[in-house]
Amino acid sequence: MDGRAAYIAVDWGTTNRRAFAVSGSGAVLDSLQDGRGILSLAPGDYPAEIADLRARLGPHPVIAVGMVGSNRGWLSAPYIAAPATLAALANACVEPAPDVRIVPGVALRDGQRPDVMRGEEVQVFGAIEAGSAPPTALFCQPGTHNKWIETVDGAITDFTTVMTGEIFALLRAQGILAGMLDGEVGNGAAFRAGVGRGLASRNLAATLFEVRSGLLLDRLAPDDAVSYASGILIGADVGTRDDLQGRPVHLLGGGPLAALYAAAIAQAGGTGVIVPDGSTTSGIHAIWSLRT
Repeated sequence: MDGRAAYIAVDWGTTNRRAFAVSGSGAVLDSLQDGRGILSLAPGDYPAEIADLRARLGPHPVIAVGMVGSNRGWLSAPYIAAPATLAALANACVEPAPDVRIVPGVALRDGQRPDVMRGEEVQVFGAIEAGSAPPTALFCQPGTHNKWIETVDGAITDFTTVMTGEIFALLRAQGILAGMLDGEVGNGAAFRAGVGRGLASRNLAATLFEVRSGLLLDRLAPDDAVSYASGILIGADVGTRDDLQGRPVHLLGGGPLAALYAAAIAQAGGTGVIVPDGSTTSGIHAIWSLRT
């Protein structure tokens, strides 16, 4: 049974695309990754892209998640409202072409603040379905737009999007700190010092300027600037949570950035738990199983 693909799962992002040939039991049999994200495509390009995926991975039904369902993708798949369950997500899929389904995202429509996500919810449900996280948990998905996601009894009840990664990229590329933040971020003393400043900061803009003044006054070594600035931003992000003491935080995505967040979470009194890779395909398979 596991030797034959049943469908193609696609994680279709803004700049990148990952596709997987998946068996009826959820085993990944083949995969590909390329730069055919939505920014490189026009709406009329998608039927040919689906045909190409089928030529490379097999003539199977396709289920796609991520930005492909945004208003900048192939077809807008309307958000479902939180609290959101796996079943509600599966039932709200849209079909832009025969044997092609696009999974919607999740929105906070009520309350004091609006928020949206598209793709991260699939990772959350996948981690729960795979047993990598309990049904009631706090998740963190580091990235350009970091997500804090809360679940209760397997339903997504609340989440917050933080532009931490995007702000860091902008600081490195332009403005007063451009040219001071070269090199790679390391999880050393400079990063941890930055995390401490970020956790305690009541004025992030002022705290970030300490990177420049620290360099000018020889209180910060040039080689430490990028790690210190990253620590400030991640520390300020983590510091917005007042519920981390003694609490596990399930980190989605893995990689160096997740390790930095795990270190900052530990510094704030929590415990970072890295979720094994495969949450996206586990989530897509759970949705596919409900829709077949």
